Amino acid sequence: MRRKWSPASKLFGALAVIFSIAAFAIVRGYAARVQALAPALGSPVPVLVATRALPRGTQLSPDMLRAASLPSRFAPPGPVGSTSAAVGRTLLAGLGAGEVLTRTRLGAAGAGPIAALVPEGLRAFSVATSMPAGAVRARDHVDLLATFAGGRPHTETVASAIEVLMVLPPGGEAGSSAGAGTASGPDTGGPDIGGLGEEAQTLVLLVRPDQAEQLAYARAFADISISVEGAGAEGD
Repeated sequence: MRRKWSPASKLFGALAVIFSIAAFAIVRGYAARVQALAPALGSPVPVLVATRALPRGTQLSPDMLRAASLPSRFAPPGPVGSTSAAVGRTLLAGLGAGEVLTRTRLGAAGAGPIAALVPEGLRAFSVATSMPAGAVRARDHVDLLATFAGGRPHTETVASAIEVLMVLPPGGEAGSSAGAGTASGPDTGGPDIGGLGEEAQTLVLLVRPDQAEQLAYARAFADISISVEGAGAEGD
């Protein structure tokens, strides 16, 4: 014996059919609009985005990047789409979390973490210091003063407004910011630079070749000190 539908059941059944048709029409209409927009948005472009904030000088590893896809209209120029093209390379500029990696952010393939950051015509020169950790950071500017002892003790400025490329902590690993300060005395060739011992931190500075020669001479025959420029001093 067939069960008869009540008026309420018939109403709910009819509403279900109507809503299903409406939902189908909405989804189909949305899909049609997306398809219509596809030519304007462009084809998908594979990109790599940073999984977290990465400072300048970071040597990239696989866990720092994830693959994604963007319409070509919204992809930045020169995106890096392959992890193998990025891993081991050095960042020339920082990346924010979720930011797309581009070729202009990468140092030369095969270059070391310091060499990749050195502009053409300049050199990286290291000076040991003892200021508190965090006192000097990458992109700060410093003056280097050499104090010569002997018969006519005097102090002279060896180089001015020198950019700090990076700061190496006592362990020797590169960091985007760390301590710096009063620098080495005469270079004895051993690990105890200027009597600072294992606590010494090192500023890696960007200098011209002739400044590197002057600093090497001063480091051999004088005590070198660092003076830090104020934030408003750059370019004065």
